[in-house]
Amino acid sequence: MHIKKGDVVKVIAGKYKGKEGKILKVFLKTNRVIIEGVNLVKRATRPSQQNPQGGIIEKEAAIHASNVMLVVNGKPSRVGTRILKDSSKVRYAKKTGETVEGK
Repeated sequence: MHIKKGDVVKVIAGKYKGKEGKILKVFLKTNRVIIEGVNLVKRATRPSQQNPQGGIIEKEAAIHASNVMLVVNGKPSRVGTRILKDSSKVRYAKKTGETVEGK
């Protein structure tokens, strides 16, 4: 997966094209991500301890990871990996060539 939890990404395809947000959750098996404020859906909920009132709530739904691009210094960029001399793997932005820190 080219993106991680906590990264800021831009949606490049679909209904929410152009929106930016922070990644809240990553699903590796299905290759999907949940982005803050993107792909909001309404769900009817029963009253519970956390939500004693119940009713209709809005929450984010997952979108496919291929529809998002990592934002580095305010610009979207593709992501590559490099292996450093100390045998550690690091992500880098292909547009600028600089390394990307996780979280």
